[in-house]
Amino acid sequence: MADTPDGLVKLEKGLRRIAGLFAILGGVALFALAGITIFSVFYRYVLRDPIFGIEDVSTMTMTIVVAGSITWAAANRGHVSVNVLPMVAGRGVSRVTDLMGRIVSFTILAIAAYGLAVKGSCGLPCGAITSNLSIPHPPFYYVLSAAMGFAALWVLMQILIGLVHWNGVDPHEVTD
Repeated sequence: MADTPDGLVKLEKGLRRIAGLFAILGGVALFALAGITIFSVFYRYVLRDPIFGIEDVSTMTMTIVVAGSITWAAANRGHVSVNVLPMVAGRGVSRVTDLMGRIVSFTILAIAAYGLAVKGSCGLPCGAITSNLSIPHPPFYYVLSAAMGFAALWVLMQILIGLVHWNGVDPHEVTD
């Protein structure tokens, strides 16, 4: 069985650290979103005075929560997967389909990261602001782009490690 090259091991450790930072950012945003929601509900239903623009703040905060969730789930096998193919067609077929799925995933994530960065770079000339408070969208597009770029790098790392362990046990293989 082949050992994972040191460079890929270091890459995985580095990506896990980045995923941790994204998770912290997402956790802080989730905590803030809970506070925003409680504050908003209090003002709307107790004081009968809704806060203007709270939807804008909530939406932009949710963007940060999503970015943190994507990266954490990628690095911690948090995404849903169904592993029926090896039971039906055998491990050899599942290895090929895993590789194809990872290549497709990498491609989609890389295109999404690029598209979000391009969309974010347009900024105000494209009307990329929230409707009530005019919060600019570009920083949030960039955070989402970074999250998608991270996920693409994670999948690329999985592809490389999977190829190293093609005839052995892939440490990133979906388990039952």
